[in-house]
Amino acid sequence: MPLFNHKLAIDLGTCNCLVFVPGKGIILNEPSVVALATPENTVLAVGAEAKSMIGRTPDNIVVYRPLKDGVIADYKVTQAMIRYFIRKSKGKLGIFKPEVLISIPVGATSTERRAVIEAALAAGARAAYVAKEPILSAIGAGIPINSCEGNMIIDIGGGTSEIAVISLGGIVTAHSLRVAGDKMDEKIAEFIKK
Repeated sequence: MPLFNHKLAIDLGTCNCLVFVPGKGIILNEPSVVALATPENTVLAVGAEAKSMIGRTPDNIVVYRPLKDGVIADYKVTQAMIRYFIRKSKGKLGIFKPEVLISIPVGATSTERRAVIEAALAAGARAAYVAKEPILSAIGAGIPINSCEGNMIIDIGGGTSEIAVISLGGIVTAHSLRVAGDKMDEKIAEFIKK
């Protein structure tokens, strides 16, 4: 793949982010966690390095997730996280800006879609596109999305649960719940405490 045509896909998950490069596969699988130094709001670490800081930092360092329920909760920090993923995927020799495809929940509003595109462009992407998670899940699972048969996709992530019926290359009907693995973990923990 020529350097001047660098492309990558990012699955911006509430818990984990995946980065896929055509011809190489998934090259990054890191937690969606960022460590910030306050009050300057300087990014100290992203991903696994930031997650390892949880519970071990002084008061002036805050470690948190910039995504909530599958969408951006903190624009600037998400932008820094996307910049980190772009830089790490390009390596030392990558000098050209990549085209980036980012997955979004099927229930994302137009404002949330626009925020993802703007964050990717500000983070160093040449062009940024968004695609709905159920379509990408179906393609990843090898389901023939262009057939006239209906295929149901259920994608339970950390922040959202996506349920969609796909046929003829599009989503026939879908529902996105902002309740998923994180809430399930929370309820299990509450039950065990009782």
